[in-house]
Amino acid sequence: MENIDIDKLTPMMKIYCETKEQYKDCILFYRLGDFYEMFFDDALTASRELEITLTGKSCGLDERAPMCGIPYHAVEGYLNRLVAKGYKVAICEQVEDPKTAKGIVKREVVRIVTPGTNLDTQALDETKNNYIMCIVYIADRYGVAIADISTGDYFVTELPDSSRLMDEIYKFSPSEIICNEAFYMSGMDLDAMRDKLGITIYSLDSWYFDDAVCKDKLLEHFKVKNFAGLGLADYDCGIISAGALLIYLFETQKNSLSNLTHITPYITGKYMLIDSSTRRNLELCETLREKQKRGSLLWVLDKTRTAMGARTLRKNVEQPLIDKSEINRRLDAVEELKNQAIAREEIREYLSPVYDLERLITKITYGSANPRDLTAFKGSLEMLPPIRYILQDLQAPLLKEIYEDLDALEDLCELVTKAIREDPPLAMKEGNIIRDGYNEEVDKLRRAKSDGKDWLAKLENDEREKTGIKNLKIKYNKVFGYYLEVTNSFKDMVPDYYVRKQTLTNAERYITPELKELEDTILGSQDRLVNLEYDLFRQIRDEIAANVQRIQRTAKAIAKIDVFVSLALVASQNNYCRPKINESGIIDIKGGRHPVVEKMIVNDLFIDNDTYLDNHNNRISIITGPNMAGKSTYMRQTALIVLMAQIGSYVPAESANIGIVDRIFTRVGASDDLASGQSTFMVEMTEVANILRNATAKSLLILDEIGR
Repeated sequence: MENIDIDKLTPMMKIYCETKEQYKDCILFYRLGDFYEMFFDDALTASRELEITLTGKSCGLDERAPMCGIPYHAVEGYLNRLVAKGYKVAICEQVEDPKTAKGIVKREVVRIVTPGTNLDTQALDETKNNYIMCIVYIADRYGVAIADISTGDYFVTELPDSSRLMDEIYKFSPSEIICNEAFYMSGMDLDAMRDKLGITIYSLDSWYFDDAVCKDKLLEHFKVKNFAGLGLADYDCGIISAGALLIYLFETQKNSLSNLTHITPYITGKYMLIDSSTRRNLELCETLREKQKRGSLLWVLDKTRTAMGARTLRKNVEQPLIDKSEINRRLDAVEELKNQAIAREEIREYLSPVYDLERLITKITYGSANPRDLTAFKGSLEMLPPIRYILQDLQAPLLKEIYEDLDALEDLCELVTKAIREDPPLAMKEGNIIRDGYNEEVDKLRRAKSDGKDWLAKLENDEREKTGIKNLKIKYNKVFGYYLEVTNSFKDMVPDYYVRKQTLTNAERYITPELKELEDTILGSQDRLVNLEYDLFRQIRDEIAANVQRIQRTAKAIAKIDVFVSLALVASQNNYCRPKINESGIIDIKGGRHPVVEKMIVNDLFIDNDTYLDNHNNRISIITGPNMAGKSTYMRQTALIVLMAQIGSYVPAESANIGIVDRIFTRVGASDDLASGQSTFMVEMTEVANILRNATAKSLLILDEIGR
């Protein structure tokens, strides 16, 4: 693009180059008719990455411009492939009607899609959040903001060092990180993040991180006077990262971001810290080798019925609690649902048809929801009153809170039921969306389409009777539209209000105000009907969007009840017990079993084992025995039972008294990292050094095959 002589370009290509200049770091999808076209370097990149044909276009230069294109109706598939490879894509649409435009149709970039801002449900895993993280490195501290714009989640924290930051990156697994230039100088291994974790990293210009700009943007968006109102008064770096992230999201989404209704500050000390090797070795959410969910702890615990519940359970597994009262509140909820089998199963039945309300409301607020999304929304809302009805009799404090938070949203359900047809089309601009009886004008226009012939026949009959002209006929042609035709023999009987349109050899053609009105109704009805239905659909969508906070709160309540029901079902089916929780450092497990291994073994041949650890004479247990005797299984089982207890789950044991741990460390197996110049022994020593440096008196250490 740098070497192109702009003056020689055709008018259309000049406009293209001006737009591309504003979005240099993006591949520009430029709408031309039924295609999105790419030119010059973008065309070379896209044709290579998408394996599509490269052609050329005359553009005023001596050589044709490299060009490739994709059909507009198939854009999402191609777009997702580019974004998955880490590219940013700017979508440039026609923003005026080509039929009425004078000269070149006006075009604008309507959104920018990046790995962390992709909203296409086909590209997203419904059981996982798609996080974007903003990291600011200032004065040896890290400000971190995390958002999932598909669900409206938005968090902020501050971290003192790079090891804590890596723990957060592993915990949230963002698909995209944006950062200030200083972060590149902080000594973090960015190449490892890109290659091993598949995270796309972009640094932003310094103005994004301007203190005043970030503060103003946050206060303006959340409509508050000061940061105390957001709970951010003590987060100096955090405010800058949250503000920069918000500015970036406004730039890419090009809308009001009305689904980001609140920001949640958190302190990392509120949860158990689990580093990356522990996550991998304990196989919390995926297996070590195949990276599959089957065979992980999440696979055992996840009997959720909704996408929101699945995401929340994953979060709970990745962030166990360290507060005794909070853990017991969760256990109380699970216990009641375990004991109330009928209520539990009824709730599960009602949860099954509930769609992903968090991502649905995002589509609705962004104006991209189609009519079928609204019928899915209504189908979900119909399940809320019966779920509330069951919840009202439950006593656990957390279940009572869920009951209070779960708004039945009956007004919105009624609105969609009255307004939207049962089986509407996917397209928003083809009509057949609005239900009969919702709007008088729609009903009238629909009747005009179907009843037009009857109306014309009636008018013809009425005019014959009024005038006495027996052979009067209503006819139609493309030039005049509808007209009354009277033969010359009856010409003298034509009344005054007939207006002559055309004289023929043997007849005269007339128009009347009534016929003209009827013609407008019949001929314009189809276009007007489609436009009116689209306008009404948008009004209904906007009315739902205005209730975004109510819907998000209900979605979170649904997610929580789904998680508790799932944990209660698993506890009941797998014969788990409720753990006691203590703060004195005692871990006393009787008849403990490995939650995953026992599910994988046929014929229930798993042998249970006891474990006892405390802060005095039993701080260390040394496990010995031959290969394949179950040593590793036993050690991991202890860690998993502790972790399960701290997420508020029942555990696979006859009885369990679990002392709260602040961190779990594992050093399991041996694998060299020769590419980085580290032998097996070196990897082992590095990991042990990390454990010894960071472990506290409350940490649980699992060291398997150390220093052989």
